[in-house]
This record gives sequence, C-alpha cells and structure tokens, in this order.
Amino acid sequence: MTIKQHIARFSKREGKSVGREQKSSFLDRKMSKRLGWLLSLLLSWSAIANLENAAKAESATDAPSELREVVSQIESAANERDIKALLQFYSPEFTNNDGMTSASMAEALEQMWKSYPRLQYTMEIQSWERVGDNLVAETVTHIRGVQQSQGRAINLDSTLHSRQYFQNQKLVRQEILSEQTKLTSGNNPPEVEVILPEQVKVGQEYNFDVVVTEPLGDNVLLGAATEEKTGGDRFLNPSPLELEPLASGGIYKLATAPETPDDRWLSAILVRGDGITMVTQRVKIEE
Repeated sequence: MTIKQHIARFSKREGKSVGREQKSSFLDRKMSKRLGWLLSLLLSWSAIANLENAAKAESATDAPSELREVVSQIESAANERDIKALLQFYSPEFTNNDGMTSASMAEALEQMWKSYPRLQYTMEIQSWERVGDNLVAETVTHIRGVQQSQGRAINLDSTLHSRQYFQNQKLVRQEILSEQTKLTSGNNPPEVEVILPEQVKVGQEYNFDVVVTEPLGDNVLLGAATEEKTGGDRFLNPSPLELEPLASGGIYKLATAPETPDDRWLSAILVRGDGITMVTQRVKIEE
C-alpha cells in the first residue's frame, strides 16, 4: 500500500485529514535529517579559526577568550543566515566523510535555511589540539528550530558530535562522529526511544528499534524505516519511504553492517492521528 493510500485510510478512520501533514513532514524529514551535521560544521569552523597554538589536547575550560568571542560572533552570523560570512572559513579543498565539498555544502545550507528560517543552535567545545599543521577541535552542537508548513508546525531537535581539521584558519576536513535528529509534528506526536549503537564492526548484525514509550490505546500506528549510505548525493536526492500499519508499538529491524568501513543513516517515521515523529541516527561501520 502506498503512502497516499495509507493517508486516505488513516484520515477516514480519524475523521479528519492528515494528508498534507504527512506529505509535508515526510519531505521535511528527508531534508532535515542532514541538517544537524551541516550547522554543526558552521559553528565549529569559525569557532576555532583564531585558536592559539596548543601542544596537546585542551579541554573546554581551557578555551581562550578569543575562542569564546568567535563562537558568539559565528552564532550570530549563522542565525542571520549569512552564508557569505560563514563560507569564508572553508578551504577550497574542503571535504568531509559524507563526500561534501564547499560548493555542495553552501547549496545544502541555503536549501535548509529556506525550510527552517529561524534555527537556533549552540556549540559546546569538548577539546582542541594541534596535530602537525592542523588545528583539531571536537564539538557537540545542539540545533533546534520550527518550520511552518501548510499551517502546521514541524519541530526540529538535533545533536551532533564532530571533529574538525583546520589549516591557516580554514576548514580542510570534517568528520561526523555521531548524529541524532528528531522531527515532530501534531498535537501529540508519539514519544519514542531509539535503540541503536553508534558504532559496529564490519559484517556485524545490529538492532534498530524505535519503541513508542506510551500506550497506544485504539490508535492506529503507521510507520516505516530505512537504512542508507551517508553522502552528499543522498542529501539532495533522498530515498523514499512507504508507510505500513504496525502491529506492535514501534519498529524493530535487524540490520547487517557492510563488509567495508562506512557510515550509515538509519531513519524511521511513526504516524498516528494526533502526531508524527521522525528520527534519524548515524551508525559508523569500523574494522
């Protein structure tokens, strides 16, 4: 059964139309699941652009005043969606572990800001150090925002852990270490618990469970899950999802890691008459 058929059936049972909400939220989930690491990057480049030399890793409590000041300035620029100011911290050779370049990053950011024009985010500096010619920093970034789509609010909540490599005050490389994004819509979106490891070995089986943590009662629950390789091409051309009725209170999947090191996005959507919840998390496949 297609998404459209499920929506029509679901709407008839509940006595109201949720078609527009499902379609809009479904598309927004696909754009927003990459949003976390993009905006994490924005803050982290410039946050350490003027960092003093360090001989070893330093904790956040040792961050110099210059670093704290730059973080504040970059937060303001990102909240104002000043793409020109942010991109000045990219190296022409910039890459990340999802295959993004500075050009594709700029395109993705502008698309995201159109969907979520009032994003708010903060970054916590975990550590920073000098490694050869590179200045390396690990950060945790929290991103929150609301999109109004066809009269309905879509809430975004994302957390990222990233490692950035700088040369001559330019970002040359980024690694996304972990990533969790949740979108919700409706008066009472399902409360869920996600059970998924952040790292697994090549060829290893692992569970992806998204469990509704509240009684369903007589509510019909629809859902779908997908696994896909991370990458810049998947950002602008995401895989589709097809909703199905769920017999149990959640989604329970068994996945097998590929035989080569890689990163994967695992996503799930849960829909009922009074709300929608969508989650995406990154899994790192290691040797």
